This record gives sequence, structure tokens and C-alpha cells, in this order.
Amino acid sequence: MHQDLHQNLRLLCSYYKSIAEVCRRLGINRPQFNRYLSGQHKPSPNTLRRICEFFGVDEQDILLPHGQFQRVVDVRRKPGDQPNQEDSSLQEHLDWLNQGARGDVDIYLGYYYEYYQSMSAPGKVLQNLVCLERRGQRVVFQRTERMRATTNEPPCHNRYQGIAYLLTDRLFLVDYETLNRHEITQTILFPSFRNRVTRLTGLKIGVSDNSERMPCCARVLYEYLGQSVVVRKALANCGLHDLDSGQIDASIRDAVRNDMAPDEYLFRARH
Repeated sequence: MHQDLHQNLRLLCSYYKSIAEVCRRLGINRPQFNRYLSGQHKPSPNTLRRICEFFGVDEQDILLPHGQFQRVVDVRRKPGDQPNQEDSSLQEHLDWLNQGARGDVDIYLGYYYEYYQSMSAPGKVLQNLVCLERRGQRVVFQRTERMRATTNEPPCHNRYQGIAYLLTDRLFLVDYETLNRHEITQTILFPSFRNRVTRLTGLKIGVSDNSERMPCCARVLYEYLGQSVVVRKALANCGLHDLDSGQIDASIRDAVRNDMAPDEYLFRARH
């Protein structure tokens, strides 16, 4: 499998002008990437995910025997094919947003706990782990849900990948669920107007993760944890909590309550 992986990587790179271009666009240094291409080292799970997203292939496909992988790639659009005019126009818009997302957005990089009332478990607060990081010219993030069907079953993890933009004075996050790819979520947060990031509040819109798939909007709070955490320990705190649970600070519970004042005609974030 290790041998097939490095051959499959070489095949994918052959559709681009150079290895240097691939490294630049991936944000991986050339010596490190050369070790993957030579089969000396295997990428970490996180790096392999990045590579697969860049080339537009599935993680399970890139580990296929090389001959089988070649057949899979042959029937798909080649990774290095030139985009059409519509694709180019979309890329120009994304590049423009990236220009607006530079600068102060870097102060928000790091790990957060995300809290909001669950869209599929009424009366419960969902606590997730979020990591924002810079990759090349983009700020991307991963949101991880830790869910447990019953107390006797091991937890499962739902992962969302997305991109973040700081536009004027609001932080926009858009992500999608990576396993089934049946949900896109948007979160809009107030930025921090202090020197030190502690908590960010705003609104999240998505659909309930059940057969109803009801479009929902909820207040959300991001609690900053720092530039690095012990991920396993941080995830251990995540999951569904009762709204009055002592595991969640009272100020956080108040911030994610979805009540409306008598004079409110729209569901609004509270800063």
C-alpha cells in the first residue's frame, strides 16, 4: 500500500507543470514532498487529507493498487486540466475574497470550542472542537463533532472542512460535512475588538442531522483555547450536553439560548 501511494502521487503530479507548482499550491515544502514521492515517508492523516482535497480524489482511492488507481483517474477529469472560463471567473472571486481575508484574520488562528443548541437533538447543547489554520494564501478550518449513540457505544466523529474569511468587520466560515457530503454550514461571527481573543459570538445556519433535515439557525459561541492543544483530551470534553449542564459555563449557556425579545422581528446574533 505504501509503494502504491507514492506511485499514485507521482501520477497525480504528472498532470501539473512541475512538482514545485504542486508544492507551492499545497503549501508543503519541496524536500518533505519529495520524501512522499520517493516512498521514504508516508504523509500523516491530516496531510494526506490535504493532498487528496487538492487533487480532487478520495482518500480510499489514493491507497488503491497503482494499476487500479490509474484506471480510476483515466475516467475522471485530469487533475491538471485547464479550467473553463466559468471556473476561472469563480477562482477570481475566491482570490479576491482571499485578499480581503488577509492580515488581521491571522489573530484568530488556533483551536476553539464551539457551542450551539443542537439542530437534531432539541434542548441539548453541542460542543465541538474547531481548528483554524493558514495554508498558503487561505485560512481553512476543521470542525469535529464527537457524538455517541448510547453510553455503551464508542463515540463517532463527524468532520467538517471549510474556509474562513474576515470581511470588513465580520468573520465568515463556510464548511461541508466530509463523510456523506450532504450538508453545508455557514457561521458568521463578531470579531474580537480586544487585543486578546477569548470568545466570539454569532449565528450558525445549517440543517438538522437526521431524516427531517430541517433548515435551522442558532446562536453560536466560539471559546478560544490557544494555538495548540492536546486534541485527544480536548475532544473528550466534546459532545451533547443538557442546556442546564454544569459542564458548560453559565455565561456560555446564556449566550446560546435561542429566545427572542418582543421587539425582535428577525432572529439576530447577540454580541
